[in-house]
Amino acid sequence: MAPRPNTKKRAATPKQRSGKNMTGVWVLILALFMGELLFYTWCRVKCVEAGIAISAEHRKAEELNTLRNSLKIELARLKAPERISYIARNRLGLDMPEPSKTILVP
Repeated sequence: MAPRPNTKKRAATPKQRSGKNMTGVWVLILALFMGELLFYTWCRVKCVEAGIAISAEHRKAEELNTLRNSLKIELARLKAPERISYIARNRLGLDMPEPSKTILVP
């Protein structure tokens, strides 16, 4: 019979143990860095989206102000006394009453 080879496992040396520990630390640091990078990117995307939404709302407010101003001008034109009297005379056939047809109510 041949002599049996040594089947006992050797204990890890301190140098090997510290290498395994350092790998775990580096993986943890890398995972934290990647998580921070993803969080920063998410924050920037949300900031840009908010800026775009604010710009769109400003543009919409500007359009609404322009529309309001044009509607004010149109209302003033429609309320003009000259226009009302013209419509009353020409379209409705109304005239100013003569003084003899006016009755004063006490």
